[in-house]
Amino acid sequence: MQKTLIGLGAILAMLTLAGCQTAQGFGQDVSTAGQVIQQESAEAM
Repeated sequence: MQKTLIGLGAILAMLTLAGCQTAQGFGQDVSTAGQVIQQESAEAM
């Protein structure tokens, strides 16, 4: 029983870490896209 709980805890920890990295990567992509849009609009003026 204890091994099962430890295994489940390890799986949950890995999923949590993977989720954080995915959200961080998405935020960086959105930020980069926003910077490109700002640069293009500044050049158009």
